[in-house]
Amino acid sequence: MENNPDNQIVNRPKKKIIRRLLPALFLILLLAVIAILFVRIKSEAELIKARNLAKLKKERPEVNVVTLKLIPSPIRDRLSLPGITQPWIKLQLVAEVSGKVIEKVVNEGMAVIEGDIIAKIDSRDYKNAYQSAKASYELAVADLKRLQKLYKEKVTPQSQLDNATAQVQNAKAAMENAALALERCTIKAPFSGAVNRLFIETGQYLNVADPVAEILQIDRIKVRVGIPESDVDAVRKINDFMVKIDALGGRTFHAKKHFLSRTADPMARLYSLDAVINNVHGEILPDMFARVEIVKKEVRDGIAIPLYSVITRNDEKFVYVVNSNRAHQRKVELGLLEGWRVEVTEGLAPGDQVIVVGHRSVNDGDKVNVVRATENPENILK
Repeated sequence: MENNPDNQIVNRPKKKIIRRLLPALFLILLLAVIAILFVRIKSEAELIKARNLAKLKKERPEVNVVTLKLIPSPIRDRLSLPGITQPWIKLQLVAEVSGKVIEKVVNEGMAVIEGDIIAKIDSRDYKNAYQSAKASYELAVADLKRLQKLYKEKVTPQSQLDNATAQVQNAKAAMENAALALERCTIKAPFSGAVNRLFIETGQYLNVADPVAEILQIDRIKVRVGIPESDVDAVRKINDFMVKIDALGGRTFHAKKHFLSRTADPMARLYSLDAVINNVHGEILPDMFARVEIVKKEVRDGIAIPLYSVITRNDEKFVYVVNSNRAHQRKVELGLLEGWRVEVTEGLAPGDQVIVVGHRSVNDGDKVNVVRATENPENILK
C-alpha cells in the first residue's frame, strides 16, 4: 500500500492538538475524581454523624427536672421606695407673755389632751393690770349712764355723750387685753398629742416668743417619699399604698394619699408624696425608716413564672414544658415583672408544667424525669 503524502500532512496537526489537550483532559478527569470522592466522603461523614447523634440520643439518660404547674394569680408592676415617717402636726409652743415660770405641769413624753395645762407663768402683775382695767371700764360705764340721763334732759351736749361712749369702748378694749394677757399666763396644749420636748424649768424667766415645749400629734402619721419624675403620672392616679416599717418587725400598714407636690426637689429631682396612716395606738414613731410599695399596674389573673426559667437565644425567649415525660420548647412573650416573677402574655396556659430547675440541661424532645412538681413558686428551691 502506498503512503499518501497528503494524509500524512493532515494527521500531523491532529496529533499535535491531541498531545496539547492531553494534560487538560487529565486535569479535568482528576478534578472530577476528586469531586466524586469529596461528595462520597461528605455523605459518609454526615451518615456517621447522624448515626453518632442517634446513638448518643438513644443512650442519653433522662434529665432530672423540677416543674411548676401554672395557676393564675395576681401579678403587679410595683415600685418600692424608701420613705420617712413624720408627725401629723409638729408644733413648738412659745411664751405669749413675759414672766417667771412658777409651775411646770407636764414632763417630756407625756400625752396631753387639747386644753391641758403645760406650764404656768407668774400672773400677779397681770391680775393687777386686769383689775385696774376692769375698774376703769366700770367707771367709764357709770359716767356714760349719767351723761345719757343728762342728755335726755337736754343738759349735756351730744359731744360729751360721744366722748363718754368712746371712753367706754377704750376701757373695754383695755380690760379685754388685760384679761387675755392674764389668760396667757397659763400655757395650754393647743391639740391632743404628746409632749416631745420641754425647754423650760421652774423659776426660769421667759420673754415673749421664748420656746416652751414641742408637741407632736401622732394619732395619724405622715410618710414622706420621693417619687421619680417618670412615675409621677402613675402615682397621681393611685390613692392607696402599703407601707412596711422594719423597726416594727417588718409590719405593713395601709396608707392613703394625702398630698403629691406640684414641684420637684431641685437637687434630687423627686416629687414629694405624703401618705397618711392611722396610728391610734401610737406604735409608729416619727423619723422611722419606711418602705412604700406603689402598685402601678395589676393583672389579677396573670400567668407568671420565675424569670430564671426563661431562656433567651437569638433574641427569642422560650421555656420548656413537660408533656408525656418529654421536654417541649415553647416560645413566650413577657409582660410585667414583679421581683423574680415575670408575667407570660403569650405561649403558656393555665395547667402547663414548666421546667424551672434543670431546664438548661434539656433540648426539645428530650425525655425527662420529674423529681418534683409544685404549684407554689415559693417551694421551688426547698
